[in-house]
Amino acid sequence: MSETTASLAATTSAAAPRSASAIARGRRARIALRGLQVLLALFYGIASALPKLIAHPSAADAFDELGWGSAGMYTIGALELAGAVALLVPVLQSVAAVALGALMVGAFVVQVVVFDGQNAATPLILLVPLALIAWKRRESNTELLRLARRGA
Repeated sequence: MSETTASLAATTSAAAPRSASAIARGRRARIALRGLQVLLALFYGIASALPKLIAHPSAADAFDELGWGSAGMYTIGALELAGAVALLVPVLQSVAAVALGALMVGAFVVQVVVFDGQNAATPLILLVPLALIAWKRRESNTELLRLARRGA
């Protein structure tokens, strides 16, 4: 066996475990990201949308103070619930994260302007995982666009 062949064989055998390790890390990252999506979907569906959709007094009072009334409350609740469900649909996950991110930007502005920044950190904190999901799941946008073009 020549020296070049021996070094090539050593490189190839050393690369195989690293590649298996990289595959395992990638799999764990995908599982963690899916778990994050499920947690956010539960948060938006239960903790955020549900109080608005059942007209909980805390939500109703906040929307009355905004001057948006029950129509605004139900609209925001429905958008949050739709976003929560869409986070769990593979072809919609990136678009859902962007849409919920836009809602969080609006929530931040409302918190700062109307409520003097009492809970302004919450929408900003939620923007971070939403941005991560939108970026990491961006390949689903290609599939969504393909489906939309096929249906049009």
